[in-house]
Amino acid sequence: MKNSKKMRTSFLTFLLITQAAMVNYGQQRAMTFQEAEDLGIQISYLDSIYKSAVNVDTSRAVFQSMHEQQMVGRAYFNLLQSLGQYLNTNNFYWEKPTRCFNRIYFNADGTIDYFLYNFTGKSLEEVPSDSLQIAFKQLLNEFIKSYQFEMKATTKFSQCAPAIYLPKKENNKK
Repeated sequence: MKNSKKMRTSFLTFLLITQAAMVNYGQQRAMTFQEAEDLGIQISYLDSIYKSAVNVDTSRAVFQSMHEQQMVGRAYFNLLQSLGQYLNTNNFYWEKPTRCFNRIYFNADGTIDYFLYNFTGKSLEEVPSDSLQIAFKQLLNEFIKSYQFEMKATTKFSQCAPAIYLPKKENNKK
């Protein structure tokens, strides 16, 4: 009986350690900033191992030339466009313009390790419903599994920026 309890405790400990390791290392994840914190994923730690893609002080950026920085901007725009198309293809549509802040952590090859986001509406009416947020997170997690950013680097890098996700009818007006 004691051996059985020890084995169960050891197995549970092993599962917890394995899960913690998977959360923090080498697994592609999309989540809110708060969910990352709740899982023990420290933004300051991520920021220490993923260099900023662009920076006002170009010596601190992965992409230093003006041309490269413009390309990063275009690549980020294309990422958001691809995400929007993916959402639409999977019958996900925003109910209203939705403000969001994204911070994305990339491997050097452009694959995504972490896609952190927060909806930034000033009131509850401006934030998506819970069901829409759940569907968005699920589809975003599927999207980042195969998406590859158009830029590659010699080191891991991150890119952050606000975005406004638009309902389908507003996308068609452009």
